[in-house]
Amino acid sequence: MAEQRRTIGVILAGGTGSRVGLSIPKQLLKIAGKPVLEHTVGIFDEATAIDEILILMHPDHLAAADQIAARYPKVSRVVPGGNTRNESTKAALQALAETADPDDRVLFHDAVRPLMEMRILNDLVAALDEHDAVDVAIRSADTIIEVDEANVIVDIPDRNRLRRGQTPQAFRLSTIQEAYRLAWLDPDFVATDDCSVVLKYLPEVPIAVVNGSEQNMKITEPIDVFIADKLFQIGSTVAPPAASIEEYSEKLAGKVMVVLGGSYGIGGDIVDLARGFGAEVRSFSRSQTQTDVAEAGDIEKALADTHAELGRIDYVVLTAGILNRGRLADVPMDEILEGIRVNYFAPVITARLAQKYLKETQGHLVYFTSSSYTRGRADYSVYSSTKAAVVNLAQALADEWSVDGIKVNTINPERAGTPMRTKAFGKEPEGSLLSSRAVALTTIDVMLSTLTGHVIDVRREEPGHIGLSRSELEASRIAQALAEVGTEPEED
Repeated sequence: MAEQRRTIGVILAGGTGSRVGLSIPKQLLKIAGKPVLEHTVGIFDEATAIDEILILMHPDHLAAADQIAARYPKVSRVVPGGNTRNESTKAALQALAETADPDDRVLFHDAVRPLMEMRILNDLVAALDEHDAVDVAIRSADTIIEVDEANVIVDIPDRNRLRRGQTPQAFRLSTIQEAYRLAWLDPDFVATDDCSVVLKYLPEVPIAVVNGSEQNMKITEPIDVFIADKLFQIGSTVAPPAASIEEYSEKLAGKVMVVLGGSYGIGGDIVDLARGFGAEVRSFSRSQTQTDVAEAGDIEKALADTHAELGRIDYVVLTAGILNRGRLADVPMDEILEGIRVNYFAPVITARLAQKYLKETQGHLVYFTSSSYTRGRADYSVYSSTKAAVVNLAQALADEWSVDGIKVNTINPERAGTPMRTKAFGKEPEGSLLSSRAVALTTIDVMLSTLTGHVIDVRREEPGHIGLSRSELEASRIAQALAEVGTEPEED
């Protein structure tokens, strides 16, 4: 049997950040709690299609790249990059020549594109089964004009045939090696990307194109830093892929989870699923344990008792929330204050008290927000504003706690069928709401990932998909399988 081809991700991080006016390279700028480079490395490390990662880093900042690389097992080496994109690619190819097979697949990606969707990466790898060179591009919404030296229009190409190139750019290793071998023999060689090298020096090799996305932006100008930060903030992150029951059980074996607000709804489903996968779970709520999540003493006791009993805490999940509707001027002051206590003060004190336990295990803190956090909604202004505050809190904590290895994320469910929502909005049409179990499963996926500083959207329907979303389908399948082995989660 022929040896399986490997797929290697090469992350090009040789820039200096001069155009964004920074004293450090833009790839080391922190956005949503982590350096841009780390966001990008994390995508490749999470991808099942990627076997190895090589980082090309500016020579003056190798130590910073080494620190990031140490947290991601697929990173094999950090190599000094060159002064230009082509010089960095040359350094990467020289490094790959030492260990890689000519038939291996290699993907070159800009480190400063930290918002690439996993779908793009998977499409590229699949396309390499049929092609030796593959680019990523999106349609141009703008009219493209060609001008002469005097800045006068000389041509307006047909926009329907134009695309805006992105990365990664993917190749069979032998193909890109041969293209550059010929390019380096050309004294006039200059190129800004790798597909153009193949196009010029190996014109007989067709270069396929897969669809990119507007989200896969490159951080180049000062405004790009702001836009990228906002994209992270508004929930641009796709949930990690669901695992099998065996994988969940393996990853959660010996782990300890504390769920605050775990008596019913999403919290109850998290408790049931995690226990079904073999985790030690302790659930606290007013109805179960007389625990007030907004009282520091109650939270301190819950965490201390769990740690004393089980010796560790790996995950802390806060699902408790209050949604009172009404115009602000008409809502009683005691209801306003209670909403602020539970929806915002509770996340603050939970973080303060959980930090020392999560530092021991390099664990994970998970909050919940609402789609209303991106824009305040009439009739529940306190709720939507506190949920916006929780998102900002999580992102700040992800930054503060990154040195301790603690991950902090926020789950943003679409309208979910929970008792809290039913109380606020009444009974809604059958099938119009996301199941709480689907949200619970995605929450566990996030806890088992390396994500931090993200808002993870959980939607009922994915684009182009009619019916149940992937998370609902997976949650239903897993619930059925757990029932077959006698650990069926309880119904709400």
